[in-house]
Amino acid sequence: MKKVKESIAKYIFLIAGIVAIISVLAITLYMFLKGAPALFQVGAPQLLFGTVWKPTAAEPHYGIFYIILSSVVGTLCSVLIGVPIGLLTAVFLTDLTNSSPLGRTVSKILSSAVELLAAIPSVIYGLIGLMVLNPLMYKLEKHFFTGSETHQFTGGANMLSAIIVLAIMILPTVINISASSIRAVSQSLRSASLALGATKLQTIFRVVIPAARSGIMTGVVLGIGRALGEAMAINMVAGGAVNLPLPFNSVRFLTTQLVSEMSYASGLHRQVLFTVGLVLYIFILSINLILTRLRKKGEKAND
Repeated sequence: MKKVKESIAKYIFLIAGIVAIISVLAITLYMFLKGAPALFQVGAPQLLFGTVWKPTAAEPHYGIFYIILSSVVGTLCSVLIGVPIGLLTAVFLTDLTNSSPLGRTVSKILSSAVELLAAIPSVIYGLIGLMVLNPLMYKLEKHFFTGSETHQFTGGANMLSAIIVLAIMILPTVINISASSIRAVSQSLRSASLALGATKLQTIFRVVIPAARSGIMTGVVLGIGRALGEAMAINMVAGGAVNLPLPFNSVRFLTTQLVSEMSYASGLHRQVLFTVGLVLYIFILSINLILTRLRKKGEKAND
């Protein structure tokens, strides 16, 4: 009976794996079939490196370079802010609060808060950013650019607001996965390091974190995917103009481009939006493959 159950479970997992592979291949094929034609009609150089986006003008222009650049810069900056904060928070929750009853209580409270952050819908982050963060950014904008004849005021809906919102949104993913990876590190490694005379902080940063590198990298990959794929919150706080991704410029990301225009686009305009989706899809696949490769190299180095 036990062998029968194991065989059934084996085939169930096999079928699930096959369905997942077929789904990824089908999505990839669909995106290429829908997104590639516009590259040939508009021209890849003009589409990918053009800086003017006027799809409804008498002479349409379909340049998405600023949109691509905004997505890359916004995601990179949010990861540079969110990953260190998330990793340090995970360290605090796992190794710095377990030495006293008060510390363990604080850890439970913070863990619950992190889980609550993960459960908050994207639109709520966007709403809070719109009502709280954008007015603060507008005050900064007036402080730095009052009297400037070239700056176009955005009311606080700018690149900086988008970066801050994205950095907050990736925190739960990075914290939860990093904390789980750090907890999985054997206690014997910590004890051996302390026995050799290392301090607790030296043990954490030179022994525990390198040993948990694989899981931490997984959290980073998922955080980048969350940042690249976010649309609703960014659409509410970033402004939506096609500009260079400077801190106080209103910008548009690849995801918000699709959200903003897909509902009314037609003809070549609609095909170009599918190309935008294809570019986004390729970005996410490339980043996942690169970081997965780096993670595997790290695992081989540790072995």
